Amino acid sequence: MNISRSLPRRAAMTAATVAGALTLAACGSDGSSSASTPTPTPTASAPASAPAGRHNQADVTFAQQMIPHHRQAIAMADMAEEHASSSQVKAFAQKIQKEQKPEIQTMTGWLKAWGERVPHGMEGMGHNAMPGMMSDHDMHQMKSASGNAFDTMFLTMMIKHHQGAIDMAKTEKQHGAYGPAKKMAAGIVTTQTAEITQMRTMLGTSSPSPTAH
Repeated sequence: MNISRSLPRRAAMTAATVAGALTLAACGSDGSSSASTPTPTPTASAPASAPAGRHNQADVTFAQQMIPHHRQAIAMADMAEEHASSSQVKAFAQKIQKEQKPEIQTMTGWLKAWGERVPHGMEGMGHNAMPGMMSDHDMHQMKSASGNAFDTMFLTMMIKHHQGAIDMAKTEKQHGAYGPAKKMAAGIVTTQTAEITQMRTMLGTSSPSPTAH
């Protein structure tokens, strides 16, 4: 009878001993809880913000010149939305905005990552620093125009502007080292060459037919 009564007590004591051992193992040998001071998990350092791939001075120059060049094209497109009489010209202006705004953001990111200066506004305008850039006088003259006169002036000036961008893009393709910049330059050449053809067609359409003699 004594043996059978002591069995439950022994089992209980054994269970308590095992539970205590598990508690000590969880807390550590000094009794402190390991849950309160978790061991830090090693993490990989954040990658640098610089774009992958090497670049050279031609890439820097391309971005620093193309950013204000694009900004001026967008400023001209803004004028077209307000002053153009042709819905076709307005639609074309909106296309320029959609194409060039993201490219400005991308090139700005490159320059910041490379530790290079990001140009402000339309630096170089009026100083022939970049091919195809309109002078202050040109921009004021176009802003003062309206109707069909504005449409003709806008398309004529934008053709010249696009040709300047193509020249700079071709230089980047030839001398640049940074893959994404060379790819953007190739896209500018293709896109803006096609747009020049489109604008010349629009000018031909809007021009009066020659008078028969």
